Amino acid sequence: MGYEIDFIPVGEGEKNGDAIAIRITENGETKIYVIDGGTKASGEALVRHIRYYYETNRVDYLISTHPDMDHISGLKVVLEELEVGELWMHKPWDHASRIIKDILDRRVTPRSLSERIKESVRLATDVEKIAKEKKVKVCEPFQGAKIGSYFYVLSPSKEWYIELLKNFDKMPPTKSTPMPECQAFASSTDDTAYEDWYNETLKEDGETSVRNESSTVLLGILPDGYGVLLTGDAGIQALTKAYEYALSREYNLQQCQFIQMPHHGSRRNVSPDLLDILLGPILDEGSPATKISFVNTSKGAPDHPKKSVVNAFIRRGVEVITTKGNTICYRSGYPPRDGWGPVQSLRLSYKVEK
Repeated sequence: MGYEIDFIPVGEGEKNGDAIAIRITENGETKIYVIDGGTKASGEALVRHIRYYYETNRVDYLISTHPDMDHISGLKVVLEELEVGELWMHKPWDHASRIIKDILDRRVTPRSLSERIKESVRLATDVEKIAKEKKVKVCEPFQGAKIGSYFYVLSPSKEWYIELLKNFDKMPPTKSTPMPECQAFASSTDDTAYEDWYNETLKEDGETSVRNESSTVLLGILPDGYGVLLTGDAGIQALTKAYEYALSREYNLQQCQFIQMPHHGSRRNVSPDLLDILLGPILDEGSPATKISFVNTSKGAPDHPKKSVVNAFIRRGVEVITTKGNTICYRSGYPPRDGWGPVQSLRLSYKVEK
C-alpha cells in the first residue's frame, strides 16, 4: 500500500505550468492519475516518467483543471502515447445555450457562440477530439463528482462555471460583463517590503482571471486517510467555495497534509483570511511544519513563487518545496528511487515583493 505524487517541471523563464502524476496502490491494485500536462515537452516527460517509474503504459484518470496552454498542451501527448481510461475536462462550448440569453448582441446564436468558444479554447477541443477517436470516456469535473476511488471535485459547481464562462476572454459582452477599471501603479523605486514571522504583507484583495477561477479543485483521500488538495490556478473565490463545499460534506480542508500552492505561488490567488481557513492560523515562531506544499515553477522563474506567499504558508506550518526545473516527488509506502535524494525546502524571507 502506498502512493507517489510527482510534479513534473513545465516551461522556461517566467512561463510556468502544471503537470502532475500520481500513483496509488491499495489492496494490490494500482491506479494512475495525471492532473494537467503542461506543455508538449512536459507531456513527453510525463509519458517517459510513467513508463519508467510507474512501469505502465496506462493512465486511469486524465484530468484537465482548465484550458490554459501551459496546463493542457501535454495532455494531447499523454492521450496519443498512453492508454487512458477516462478523461475529465470542462467543455465550455457545450454550455453556449445556457448563456445565450445574456449575450447583448442579439445576432449571436447558440451555434455561433459555441464555435466562438471552441476557437478560444482550441487546445481543449483538440484534446477532446483525440479522446473521442480513441474511444476514451469524457466527463466534466463539476462539484460533487468523484474521480475513481480517491479524488473528489470541490469546485467549480456547474452553475458557477456557467456564470464564469460568460466573462471568459474573447466572449461577446453579456449583462454581467464588468466595466474596465483604471489601474494605479506605484512610482517608488523601492520594490521590496519587510516581513518577519508576525509581520505579514500579503493582502486580502487578490483577484485572478475568471478562467483561473474555473480551475478544477480536487480533494484526494489517499490510503491511510492522507489528504491532498490540488488547486490548479484557482483563486480566492474558487478556493473559498471549495472549502465551504468540503465542510458541507463534513471534511475540513485543514486536515489535508499535502497542498498544491495555487497558480505557482501568485499573490493574486490567496489571502491571509483564505489561508487561515485552508491551512490554519499562524503558529508560534519555531513551530514544526505539519504539512507540505509543492509548487511548480520553471528553472528560470525568479519571481515565482512569491516570497510573501511562501512566508504565509510557512507561518501556518507548511513546508514549501518548488520544482525550479526539476521533478520532485512525495511518497509513502514505495521504496526510494535510485539516484533521487532529498530536496531543500524554502525558508522565511525577510525581504518580499512590495
